Amino acid sequence: MPDLLAALDIFVWLSRGEGMPHVIAEAGAARLPVIATRDNGSEQQIVDGVSGLFVPHEDPPAVAAAIGKLLQDPTLRTRLGTALRAKVDSDYAVAAVVPRWESLFAEVLSDRPPLPRPTGLFQSVLQGGFESSTHRRAHDRKRVDVIADSHHDTLAAHDYSELAKLGILTVRDGLRWHLIEREPGRYDWSSLDRQLEAAKATGTEVIWDLLHYGWPDDIDVWTPAFVTRFAAFAAAAARHIGPAALGETRFYAPVNEISFFAWGGGDAAYLNPFARGRGYELKVQLARASIAAMEAILAVDPAARFVHADPVINVITDPARPNDAPAAEGHRLAQYQAWDMIAGKAWPQIGGRPALLDIVGVNFYHNNQWIHGGPPLSYDHPLSRPLHAILADAYARYGRPIFIAETGIEGSARPAWLRMILREVKIAQSLGVPVEGICLYPILDHPGWDDDRYCPNGLLACSPDTADRVPNAALADVIRRAQAPDILR
Repeated sequence: MPDLLAALDIFVWLSRGEGMPHVIAEAGAARLPVIATRDNGSEQQIVDGVSGLFVPHEDPPAVAAAIGKLLQDPTLRTRLGTALRAKVDSDYAVAAVVPRWESLFAEVLSDRPPLPRPTGLFQSVLQGGFESSTHRRAHDRKRVDVIADSHHDTLAAHDYSELAKLGILTVRDGLRWHLIEREPGRYDWSSLDRQLEAAKATGTEVIWDLLHYGWPDDIDVWTPAFVTRFAAFAAAAARHIGPAALGETRFYAPVNEISFFAWGGGDAAYLNPFARGRGYELKVQLARASIAAMEAILAVDPAARFVHADPVINVITDPARPNDAPAAEGHRLAQYQAWDMIAGKAWPQIGGRPALLDIVGVNFYHNNQWIHGGPPLSYDHPLSRPLHAILADAYARYGRPIFIAETGIEGSARPAWLRMILREVKIAQSLGVPVEGICLYPILDHPGWDDDRYCPNGLLACSPDTADRVPNAALADVIRRAQAPDILR
């Protein structure tokens, strides 16, 4: 364009209703005399007879006269073009505009409140989550009990101690409702007491999962009685766990992963209650149960805090199928439904209210992003979203305390995965997302849900022998480096 404009003698711009015709400034940069119709944007750039000539709208004879005048007067052409170039240099050149933008940014930033910072909500930023699933699996209806299968039920004190050596003083652990309430209204806490004693002995802070996919066999999850029973169980659990010592906080996760639970149990028939086409119905029921449980706990322990862990996802459209875009976006937005219900933003008739959406726990794994109707996206795929952007979305939506409630990967990729998570959290914090913690989940290797295969996805090896129940050296090294200094505070 500069070469083309420089080859001209006169530039004519005839239009009506323009906002800001940048071609006038471009012509001025080439020192061209400009003939223009009067309009908002042209009058900001040209002074008639000084830096250009104005002609009336829809008046060809006037335009022809102005062109003839300039063709016959080279001195006038030079004077008008030089004056317009001076206007461009003073008002539109990079050297003139950039300082104005910088001044505007500085003015806005001077009035901006400080970015939110993590408040130290938990005892430790790096945390460990013990897999505590108790569902029944689809192919044989066998009850899964990962706490027992991984020997955490008998070795909790050892496990907590090993984590404490690495500075991990906050954990997620679970109650097994099916063992505690074998008969309606009768509670046997022996399956929990060893974990409680271990936490007290080691000074470990626990976020207690109350419902991790499983419930007693005599309950029908679809009925109102399920909500009533769960609320009663939650209140009894709060009484048994008890208000802790002064200054300590009791954390509860009422229903783990409502969204995944609703999909796996209500749409995919992957886990109990083995339904299809009822996922949203199950999601509402689980949200209702979570709300009732929190209200029951608050009646026992008004200072209790609540964590709501659910996967954060990203669903994109296959570029070859652009018509899938609405469905892909609808699926992506569905990740917020359970949190919206708890906060009373959706289905307020089930009792949700803003204060109940206390702490937002986001779960993020390698397969949390995918093409709609297609395969998962690896984290380094060019179409994947960075975690810090996903965290920013969740925080912007709710403005609640936020932490990564679950993250991890299997095998030798574990150290690199944690380093990536640490980097992304640091970026998110620099953007004003006050991420309060990162929970490695699971923190203990365990037998697989479906086939009992050994899953090397934790920090600690799974063995009944404490001598073999040791940290993965490479992952432990990343944790030590992250703890000294504490890079997330």
